Amino acid sequence: MPNKSTITYFLLIGFSEIPEVQNLYFMAFFLTYLVALIGNLVIITIIVLNHHLHTPMYFFVLNLSVVDLGYISVTIPKAMANALMKTRWIWYSHCVIQLFSFVLFGASEFFLLTVMAYDRYTAICHPLHYETVMNRIACIQMAVFAWILGLLTATLHTGATFASPFCSNVINQFFCEIPQLLKITCSDLYLLEVGAVTLTGCIYFSCFLFILLSYMQIFKAVMRIPSVEGRQKAFSTCLPHIIVLFMFYFFGVFAYFRPINRTPSKMDLVAAVAYCVIPPFLNPLIYTMRNKDIKGALWKLIH
Repeated sequence: MPNKSTITYFLLIGFSEIPEVQNLYFMAFFLTYLVALIGNLVIITIIVLNHHLHTPMYFFVLNLSVVDLGYISVTIPKAMANALMKTRWIWYSHCVIQLFSFVLFGASEFFLLTVMAYDRYTAICHPLHYETVMNRIACIQMAVFAWILGLLTATLHTGATFASPFCSNVINQFFCEIPQLLKITCSDLYLLEVGAVTLTGCIYFSCFLFILLSYMQIFKAVMRIPSVEGRQKAFSTCLPHIIVLFMFYFFGVFAYFRPINRTPSKMDLVAAVAYCVIPPFLNPLIYTMRNKDIKGALWKLIH
């Protein structure tokens, strides 16, 4: 069997070899990617051009859209190209870059969601101190910190994953995913990545608890708002964030924190699509359909 020193490419066999099925995958990915691309670009354009949206909440939404663009662009275009050209391979170096970029954007998104929870907590629970706490410099520092944490996480996982030699070059997925790469390792060095995943999992779980506690306090504060319109406005800014967060967190945990099983499973493919395709696809729809400010700014931009 080939090892790390001789492997120059990997085979991505997450999807069927039947040409008709590959065409179906291509169309599904193409439409999903097109909606995600247009939706996130529209949100970025609206927030940049509309000065009324230059607030902390929309500053983080802007960063989230940038992350989503990168997050979906490192996996879907290659999968579409393979489906269109009826190929399955990816160069070893490209696999390293894909994994690094995927973890970078994925981790940055989770840390941004954590910061956005703190932003909503401050705005609803401490409105009088909101402008002081969430000032321009503080917002920039939080966003930069989220990106730096994502960069460190990507560096850690990429180094730990590719430190181990591989006994095979066949990946049972449509992109270079860490759990699937660990399945084809042939030395105990894969335990480095297991330790890195465990460490990252503890950090993510702490962030998730922080988010849950923040929203518990938010819901308590919202229920004390006397007007129905005020409660609806507060919920409308929080519910999209909660939906995206739970979907992103649940499927990520399902994919990364299960015991390594060498037997291929269709659930691995379902989980991968759920956490790496659906959030960037749904984020623009959720934030535009349920947000009056975004819809109003979009209407002005169209006119």
